Amino acid sequence: MTDPWLAPDAPVPPRYGELATPSSPYQSAPHSNRPFPGSNPGQAWSPPPKPGLIPLRPIGFGTLLGASFRVLRRNPKATFGSGLIVQAVIMLVTVVIVGLVTFWALDRVDSAPLDQKDAVIAGSVLAGLLSAIIPIALSLIASALLQAVIVVEVARATLGEKLRLGTLWRRAATRLWPLTLWTLLLGGALLVGVAVLAGIVVLLISVGGAVGLVAGVLIGVFGGLLLAAASAFLFTKTSVVPSLIVLEELGLRASVIRSWSLTRGYFWRTLGILLLITVIVQVISQIISMPVSLLMGIGTTLVDPAGAFMEQSSIILTVISLIIAIPVAAVAAVVQSATIALVYLDLRMRKEGLDLELARYVESAAQGGDVPDPYLAPTVSGGYSAV
Repeated sequence: MTDPWLAPDAPVPPRYGELATPSSPYQSAPHSNRPFPGSNPGQAWSPPPKPGLIPLRPIGFGTLLGASFRVLRRNPKATFGSGLIVQAVIMLVTVVIVGLVTFWALDRVDSAPLDQKDAVIAGSVLAGLLSAIIPIALSLIASALLQAVIVVEVARATLGEKLRLGTLWRRAATRLWPLTLWTLLLGGALLVGVAVLAGIVVLLISVGGAVGLVAGVLIGVFGGLLLAAASAFLFTKTSVVPSLIVLEELGLRASVIRSWSLTRGYFWRTLGILLLITVIVQVISQIISMPVSLLMGIGTTLVDPAGAFMEQSSIILTVISLIIAIPVAAVAAVVQSATIALVYLDLRMRKEGLDLELARYVESAAQGGDVPDPYLAPTVSGGYSAV
């Protein structure tokens, strides 16, 4: 006899001593693989994805600032290690090449006859300038490589992935030359602007007399302010070009056009973030380096007050300065590169809904799905040319 209080379609409870059979989706044996109510019956449950570097939503100001430094802590071997290698190579090569050429030039000037001293000095100065070409070229390439490495790290860390140093370097190397060319163009444009302004000022001061002196000073001051404002505007509007080159695999022209478009409407916010990070990094660097420099100067005076071991003291001071300067420069470069990558992600989340694409990618990847790289989507649909 059935219970009259049971609904007509309710399962019949087992009698005493009988084993219950899970005939309803709400009845399942412990630790079974049966799906939960409301889930897809043909798909097994999978754990939620691990949290990434930032929440998958438009990034707040405080979150962005914190994430710029959190990049170092989340994957220190790949990020700080890359920065340390790059900065060490740049500084050591610069010190070795420029130091040897400078030592040779000074020795040559000291041993030159009086009637040939002017020519020797001019040749030594030229040799010193030429010796700086190699470190500058190496610095451009190494800085571009580090920037590409950090862009890739930030992009993959946002998806909850943690790549090794070798993997990051291999991925970054595929976009090294376009990024190096962009760094060269940006630095060259600034150098041309400074050279033109300096040339005008020198010309006015040298040929204009008192009036030319006043005009040269005024043009130098106001021209310098105008050049600084133009540089800040250009750098802000093209700030996400490195991320576009690396992540979306665009060419230089397409990257500049797209960066100009992404920063439209967010110019002052982008400029404020970049300036604030730069100020924070510089202040921290000075806080670390200035006391050490003062202590080294005082220590040298106390140990060798007569200057009898001037050459040895200079070598020791140089080595200590490098030991301190290289890690500080590595941290600064990583943080500033990470900030640029985070600004790119924030702009795309706000203007293109990238956060939804990233969330869809993370969910599909966690379930074993084969999904395309979400950062490449605009390249396919937007008509931008890749290199």
